Amino acid sequence: MGGINGPALESLRGALRGPVLAPGDPGYDEARGIYNAMIDRRPAVIAGCVDVADVRTVLSFAQDAGVELAVRGGGHSGPGLCLVDDALTLDLTPMSWVDVDQETRTARVGGGSQLGDLDHATHTFGLATPAGIVSTTGVGGLTLGGGHGHLTRRYGLTIDNLLSADVVLADGTFVTASENDHPDLLWALRGGGGNFGVVTSFTFRLHPVDTVGVALTFWPVDRTREVLQWYREFLPAAPQELTGFFALLTVPPAPPFPEPIHGRKVCGVVWCYTGDLEGDRLEKTLTVVNTPGPPAFHFTTPMPYPDLQRMFDGLLPKGLQWYWRGDFFDAIPDDAIAVHEQYGQNLPTGLSTMHLYPVDGATRRVDTGDTAWAYRDATWSGVIAGIDPEPTNAGLIRQWCVDYWSDLHPYSMGGAYINFLGEEESADRVRGTYRDHYDRLAAIKHTYDPDNFFQANQNIPPALSD
Repeated sequence: MGGINGPALESLRGALRGPVLAPGDPGYDEARGIYNAMIDRRPAVIAGCVDVADVRTVLSFAQDAGVELAVRGGGHSGPGLCLVDDALTLDLTPMSWVDVDQETRTARVGGGSQLGDLDHATHTFGLATPAGIVSTTGVGGLTLGGGHGHLTRRYGLTIDNLLSADVVLADGTFVTASENDHPDLLWALRGGGGNFGVVTSFTFRLHPVDTVGVALTFWPVDRTREVLQWYREFLPAAPQELTGFFALLTVPPAPPFPEPIHGRKVCGVVWCYTGDLEGDRLEKTLTVVNTPGPPAFHFTTPMPYPDLQRMFDGLLPKGLQWYWRGDFFDAIPDDAIAVHEQYGQNLPTGLSTMHLYPVDGATRRVDTGDTAWAYRDATWSGVIAGIDPEPTNAGLIRQWCVDYWSDLHPYSMGGAYINFLGEEESADRVRGTYRDHYDRLAAIKHTYDPDNFFQANQNIPPALSD
């Protein structure tokens, strides 16, 4: 039990307001299940925290018991960093709440909240902040990694809209990191991952977003070369109100897709337009999709922004097998397109996919030195994801992903969105993702977590003291 015996466990249960689950308890197996079913780990204890007092109690308990600690927000971590065998998971799921201040256009968000919670609360005021593309994603993990999504080209990364954060440090100290208080910690939280403490709440800047224009455009997968050659030139030059991520995928057997294309491998773009939707503005804006050749499917509709965020929830529920890897790209050369052609034609399962998310536009209005995010010069954040419901296909999707990534990586910028780093990737990949910011992050780690208590993450060890 990793140092957590019966009396100690009962003591923890008595000290917390949240639920405390151990192996054999009703609900334990459900609680240890996370988004990626390829991860099958058994923590000694899963401790649910309903408030800051619970968080401080769990941290103190873990240190006194001498057990490793992992922190769970939304549970979307691809490598399953929120679970460690025989360790203690501090579960923020009960801290799922959002308070919106309409006057200041800000939202304070609990550390266990999901994007759907945030979108639900802000949409009633016609507001939103850039954050992801799947509503079940945890706000905490996404934000601490940097955060990009449908609104990024217009309003920046999630961290570009992070105004402050409440944090419990390894020694139990509670601080608020902002531009005025602990600004070095805020800088590190803006992309430095879960290395610095337990973030119990985030405060975000919001922007006017209500109904957006949504479009899905698919071409046969054998048109990948022509489509990517067009897309790489068109999108970076497009107005920032328009974004669209490129994808290789298999058409799902569900609306709005017509039956004749169900199950076909395609290349395509998922569009989001935040400009004026009066009249047929969206359709006119996207007449350009005929440039690389007529698409096999093109669908446009106005849609409330939260509905766009939920669009893929049914297709990608919790409990699938996942294996992913990513990279940043500043260009899509023809040789890279040849790699995409090869692996797009050989998608190993119906859910496996590759996405290129635009991270230009408003992202570049923030200086590289202003946050821990080190790739302000990137144009796309790419992810290759092998996905399938069957555990027997885990090896298949993993090998496809690793091979695809290995062949594509030479055309990348070297680093990746920290949330897209896969299992078994080296410490050098973490260092490469932070470029020249790594040493500053290590120094801040030394200030706030000198003993590296928070290490169940894409870890940045503390700098050695002088």
